[in-house]
Amino acid sequence: MTLKPGVRDLAWMASGAIVLLVLTLTVLHFQKEENPAEQIAFKTRRIDLVDRMRVALASASEAEKSAVLAVTDESSQTFADQARASTNAVDEAGHDLEDLLKADSSQKADSSQKADGREKERDLLGQFSHAFADLRRIDEDVLSLAVKNTNLKAYGLAYGPATDVLRNIHDALSRLVAAHADSRESAEVTRLASGAEIGALRVQTMLPPHIAEEREEKMDEMEASIGVEEENVRRNLDALRALPELDGSADLQTATSSWERFREIKAQILTLSRENTNVRSLVLSLSRKRNAMLACQEILASLRQAIDEEPIAGVTYGRPARPR
Repeated sequence: MTLKPGVRDLAWMASGAIVLLVLTLTVLHFQKEENPAEQIAFKTRRIDLVDRMRVALASASEAEKSAVLAVTDESSQTFADQARASTNAVDEAGHDLEDLLKADSSQKADSSQKADGREKERDLLGQFSHAFADLRRIDEDVLSLAVKNTNLKAYGLAYGPATDVLRNIHDALSRLVAAHADSRESAEVTRLASGAEIGALRVQTMLPPHIAEEREEKMDEMEASIGVEEENVRRNLDALRALPELDGSADLQTATSSWERFREIKAQILTLSRENTNVRSLVLSLSRKRNAMLACQEILASLRQAIDEEPIAGVTYGRPARPR
């Protein structure tokens, strides 16, 4: 005898078939979403972007240091441009990574899946963005100072034109003393000429420490001492011009005009020294810039580790899937 299923039985069978179909589709859906090959590819893209950021960040730091230590405006500008280019590369890779994580998050949300476990990566990337913004501000301050090279220009004047003018003063005063060696005023001429030259040399010796000095108050002290020596030079030259037998002396006129030229160069040196761009950029590079750089690198290292440690179903990273 053949038993025909009743309506209740047909309903249960239909319900079971529907449940089975739903479970099958769900499994297939999740299998597609969690395909190990796709997950590995996604992880590789993220790690590659983080590594690119780390390399570009290191390159920017090296170029920035070279810009600070360069000895010409041209080379400083070249290295500064390289530093900015590498910094932009960090920014571009960071935006690419952010877009990648956003797209992945949107896909998960659309498929009604739970949190994908990448919130830590997004949080670390957000931390990096803040730290990197601070680094860029400091970096721009360093580079804008470095390319001016005011300290190097001040040294160039101190050991170049200023030294040449002092040599002219020495030669002129030496000729003056020799020309009046047998006169009644010989001792006085020698004393005053020596006093003027020694004062000028003392001013010269105080210029390099002023150029190297970082503190404004110390510069003030040095300039006060320079002013004292300048006054001594002026008094000695005035006293020489007051001697009747030196009236109209060409050597004395040369010494006096050369001294005025030296004072003009000295004023330029002090102005450049006060700007202090090389010293300030170096101090900034070795202090705030270094700390900001370390903060960015540490965050990127943590971000890479977080991505690297993300588990993938069926992938054991060299460990047996079922250890005995």
